[in-house]
Amino acid sequence: MDFDTLRAIKDESERISALYKIFNEDTRLNYSKSAKVEFFTTVSYVEKYLKHGSRIIDVGAGAGEYSIYFAKQGYTVTAVELVENNVRTFKEKLTSDLDIDLRQGNACDLSDFDDCSFDVVLLLGPLYHISNPDERKKCIDEARRVCKKDGVIFFAYISNDMVILTETFLYNLDYLKSGDYDKETFVVDNFPFVFFTVSKARNEIIQNEIILLHEIAVDGVSELLAEKINQLDDDSFNQYLKYHFYCCEKPEMLGMSNHLLFVGHK
Repeated sequence: MDFDTLRAIKDESERISALYKIFNEDTRLNYSKSAKVEFFTTVSYVEKYLKHGSRIIDVGAGAGEYSIYFAKQGYTVTAVELVENNVRTFKEKLTSDLDIDLRQGNACDLSDFDDCSFDVVLLLGPLYHISNPDERKKCIDEARRVCKKDGVIFFAYISNDMVILTETFLYNLDYLKSGDYDKETFVVDNFPFVFFTVSKARNEIIQNEIILLHEIAVDGVSELLAEKINQLDDDSFNQYLKYHFYCCEKPEMLGMSNHLLFVGHK
């Protein structure tokens, strides 16, 4: 399947499922040093809010990278994933020692779960797939609903502003001239993902009655500089991670990241 065929699919759920016949979600977070930065950063922030007996719901769980990690740490995890291919891959990884309830479902409808059921809600993918504002609100409202009153919600976005750089300097040097973005406003077309500036993402969360705790440049320049980062020896890479953690919440660094992570409570 190519992007032209993908663009022609009108139903958003069908288009998301088709997208993951092009992108391999199973290896996205673990295939190299640079790819692991997003995973390590997300995990470190989630772990700040976990306590003994915490219940986690991973909404848009992909192929299970986060769910399996936290289940291996002894937490009870519920995983909800829309895409059949991802669910199939996830199931192949499940073992009897993992306390994971995996379900195929939609992030906009968590009606299988009671109000205030989970200590931690992970929304690490759905918001960069849902273009309709009303559906996005449903998604965030459902995350709020199932989160406990003292729980924490994690929201991931793809940064509009960094995409222009990575598309140009990693994939297509003509992108600045011919890329699918407005050449005056620099707003990137919402295909194949939905892109947000830092301020737009922040405003969406606040408008949906979330109190923000952290705003994080979760992978920073790791995609843009992937080739160089992957050449680092282990000691240098560990120091790079320390540097990344040192600056990933600095306001002046937020837009320079392919993925943004917001942490908040209701």
